[in-house]
Amino acid sequence: MNSVNTKVKSAERNPVNKTTEMAQDTTLLNPRFYTTDFDELDKVNVEPIREAWDNIMNELRSDPNKTHFKKTKEWDKFDFDDLEPELRKEFIDFLVSSLTAEFSGCVLYKEMKRRGKNKEICELFGHMSRDEARHAGFINDSLREIGMDVNLGFLTRTKKYTFFKPKFIFYATYLSEKIGYARYITIYRHLEKHPHSRFHPIFKWFEKWCNDEFRHGEAFALLMKTDPKLTSGLNVWWIRFFLVAVFATMVIRDQTRPAFHKALNVDIEWYDREVLRITSEISKQVFPIEIDLESPRWKNGLKRLLKAFEKLDEAKRQRGIQSKIKRVYFGAVAGLTFVSLYLIPVKKNSVPKNSCLQPTY
Repeated sequence: MNSVNTKVKSAERNPVNKTTEMAQDTTLLNPRFYTTDFDELDKVNVEPIREAWDNIMNELRSDPNKTHFKKTKEWDKFDFDDLEPELRKEFIDFLVSSLTAEFSGCVLYKEMKRRGKNKEICELFGHMSRDEARHAGFINDSLREIGMDVNLGFLTRTKKYTFFKPKFIFYATYLSEKIGYARYITIYRHLEKHPHSRFHPIFKWFEKWCNDEFRHGEAFALLMKTDPKLTSGLNVWWIRFFLVAVFATMVIRDQTRPAFHKALNVDIEWYDREVLRITSEISKQVFPIEIDLESPRWKNGLKRLLKAFEKLDEAKRQRGIQSKIKRVYFGAVAGLTFVSLYLIPVKKNSVPKNSCLQPTY
């Protein structure tokens, strides 16, 4: 216990501990912080979807998970040092990546509420910021137990922000929320059947937790429903881009954590297929297209993209002119492979008039 307290005090003195540096790092695969055009966001008119909007807002106001993110007797005693070194490393990476993604939503939504003038939109983002803050805080409490919590205040001030137009925020965040739901619920259902593989108590909280993710995705689906142009015409090409980018990023990230998935007794290939299947099925509620996940070109393209990122990562750890040449080369290979994935013919989808869904997986 004394060693844990010493680590916590050390983290307080030094705001840039290892996990804060990990969260602060901005790469193609790491979760980013975003900002947007708040004046344009204020122009959103929810009247075309008033009934559905009122329903989701009433659900958010009721705050179903108000008391969920608290440690109870279900939080088993856990000794982090009992984990194998590689599993420790990958589990920390999983926690920090998840925390950064949750906190990114919290920061963006809070800023939308603070700077916006549209009362309907401000209230929505106020509720979602509340939820994401709880998620990030709960993960950070898990890291704090081992003296490795992220300095969120420092992260807010120093993390690089990426500007996205509101419609890009809608596409990217909708998919992030829905894929977050699919990831959490797939892990939770798997561990229901294999409780011996639950090596950390945080997984017990995933079921209700992922319902927040699902609910937030529903709100973004409705925002896209306010204007038919957002999901038609040239914007369909942007939707296609974000589908490929979000799906491919998830697969590549997962492949970097073999020890983590092995400890969960999860086959990474099966897990990724299941998560993408669920997310793709859900996204039919609002997107007029879907990726052909069964296409050999999709599967082979992902393998090539993964290989390119592995080689790119190796090159980054090297030095000298040879390293620079490799980085340029494999960066180009990754870019061209992404383009090939983007150009795979997509499936057309007939979007239902009533797009409201409930979490059923």
